[in-house]
Amino acid sequence: MPRYKRILLKLSGEALAGEASFGLDAGRAGTLAAEVADVARKGVGIGIVVGGGNFFRGVAPAAQRMDRVTADHMGMLATVINALAFQDALETAGVASRVMTAIEMRQVAEPYIRRRALRHLDKERVVIFAGGTSNPYFSTDTAAALRALEIRAEVLAKGTRVDGVFDRDPLKHPDAVLHRSISYTDVLARSLGVMDATAVAMCRDNALPVVVFNLGVPGNILRVAMGETVGTLIHS
Repeated sequence: MPRYKRILLKLSGEALAGEASFGLDAGRAGTLAAEVADVARKGVGIGIVVGGGNFFRGVAPAAQRMDRVTADHMGMLATVINALAFQDALETAGVASRVMTAIEMRQVAEPYIRRRALRHLDKERVVIFAGGTSNPYFSTDTAAALRALEIRAEVLAKGTRVDGVFDRDPLKHPDAVLHRSISYTDVLARSLGVMDATAVAMCRDNALPVVVFNLGVPGNILRVAMGETVGTLIHS
C-alpha cells in the first residue's frame, strides 16, 4: 500500500538526457516513464515538474552575455520541450497524461490552471508542469515546491544523480557522508545546495517534506511513493 496518495516528482532535464550531455535520450525517457507508470498504477496521483538543463546547458555560455530575463525565458521554453517528450513516453507506457505550462502556448499544451490540474489528478492522469513559474529569477526547484503545494502533494520527491543529501559534494569528495534525515534549517544554514534556498524555505514554511533520492537506481520512484527509506528526508 503506497504511503502517499499524491506526490510531486521533480525531474532534471539532465535526467532525460541519459549519458549524453545534450538533448533527449528516448530510451532513458522511456525507462523513467515506465517507472512513473508503475507508481500511477498503484493509485498514486503524480504531478511532475521537469527542468530544461539538457537543452539550456548547451547555450549557457552564450546566455552569460544575455539579459538575465531573456536567458531565464529560454530555460523555461526548454522545459516545455522536455515535458512534451515525457508525455509521449508516458502515453507509450499506457498512462494518460497532460502537459500544463505556465507560459501559454495553446497549440501544444494546456495553460496552467490550478483547478484544472486538480481535476486531471482526480481523473488519475499524470500532470506534467512546464514553463517553471513563468517568472524569471525562479528555478524549477521553486516551481516544484510551488506546484506541490498547489496540488496538495504530500511529498516533494527530487530525483538526482546521487543517493541523497551529503555533507559535501560526493562527486568531488568520495568520503562525503550521506544524511538519511536532515532539517530544512540545516540545509539552508550549511548551504548544502541540494535545492535552491527559495524552494527549501517554501517547503519549510509549509511543512512539505522533501525526499532527495538517486533517480538512477531502478525502482526508487516507487520506493519513495511506498514510504520506504530511500535517499534523504528533509523535514522540520
